[in-house]
Order: sequence, then structure tokens, then C-alpha cells
Amino acid sequence: MLGMKPFIHNDWWEVLEPEFEKAYYQDLHKFLVNEYQTKLIHPDMYHIYEAFEWTPFSKVKVVILGQDPYHEPNQAHGLSFSVLPGVQIPPSLQNIYKELNSDLGIKPVAHGYLEKWAKQGVLLLNSVLTVRNGQAFSHKGKGWEALTDVAIQKLSARPEPVVFILWGRSAQAKIKLIDTQTNIVIQSAHPSPLSAYRGFFGSKPFSKTNIALESIGETPIDWQLPEQVSVEPDPKH
Repeated sequence: MLGMKPFIHNDWWEVLEPEFEKAYYQDLHKFLVNEYQTKLIHPDMYHIYEAFEWTPFSKVKVVILGQDPYHEPNQAHGLSFSVLPGVQIPPSLQNIYKELNSDLGIKPVAHGYLEKWAKQGVLLLNSVLTVRNGQAFSHKGKGWEALTDVAIQKLSARPEPVVFILWGRSAQAKIKLIDTQTNIVIQSAHPSPLSAYRGFFGSKPFSKTNIALESIGETPIDWQLPEQVSVEPDPKH
């Protein structure tokens, strides 16, 4: 990532490549080079674009929009709300699992690795793609939002509709980027323990998403995660 350009090995590259030439991204790149050289940053530089890697532009059915990566060691791996196998499930994801159980009767698994969702077309996108260790929102306002806003706009403009799941005020502010006439937007409170009881629990986002997908002729998402997961060796290292 910290060479001349990031590499995304699917059709997201063509969508986002023009952004990498722009001044805001050049400034962001310089900032990140210094950050990765001088501080502990999450995720590691090889996994910044993992959400795009795992869910190609043409395959996106659903977007679950997060804010910035988990900021504790070994948690973030490039997907919103997801953590690697063996890492304790964060509170927001625990609440997502509770709502999934209430909504569709799917029992929570003992890990927080959301690969199966991503591989089915659920883009797990954070607005900001990097963070300093232990410092939430430390890379907010450095340029990531401009890039991820473009990703949202490009998806919104696609001929095939997308279901956008917006949890909390920060995600809901992105509705201005979405054509709500041609896409489906599902909104509620954030699953954080601070707000989950103010409208996240009982909002049934998973069944609503599948109903929406079926209404536009798409295959619904199988939200049941596997009991056992493992991480394949990463060729990027």
C-alpha cells in the first residue's frame, strides 16, 4: 500500500483508481507513510483495502457502513465490525449477533470473523480505513472519507440496486450520497452498547435486507456464520 499506489485485485481498482491521483489522496498517502513508520497503526498496511478485496464492486449486494477500525491490537483486519479468529468478540458485534438471533433465530457463533458475509456480497466498509493503536477516530478527517464517499456514490449509481445498512448518526449522514429512489436504505441506532437499546434491538435489519434483495430478484444473504473458521496464509505478505 505504501508504494506508489494501493492495489486492489478486482473491479474496484477501475472504480477507485482516479482517486489515487488526486491531491487529497496524495496528502493522505504521505500522512500514512509517516504514521506506519512511527506509530502502531491498525490494520496492518497489507489489509487496509480488505473490504474491497473480498467484495468486488460488481458483486456488492449490501453495504454495512462502519466508522473507523477497531483500535486495539490484533482486532482490525480491514472489514467493518469483523475481527480475526481467536480475538474476543467486541461489544458492538455481540449486539449484532443478539439482533441476528432475535431477527432470524440464528444462534451466535464463538468468533467475530465475518468473511462469509463479505464473500456473499456484503461490503463491510468503514468510512475511515486506518487508526492509531488505542486512539479511536485518530485518522478521521485525513482524507479517507473522500475516498469511501466515492465508493458509496459509485455503488449508488450502479444499475443494480444495493441495500445500504446505516447504523447510527455517522452512517446515516451518508444518506446524502445515496440515490434512495433506486437503492434500499435500512436505518437504525448503532449496535454499540451506548445506543443499542435506543432502536437497534428489534430493528430486524437482516430479515429486512433479505426481503429487499428478494424483491429486486437477488439471492438473499445466508447470515449464518460457520462455527469453525481459519485464516488462509496471506499472499500479500
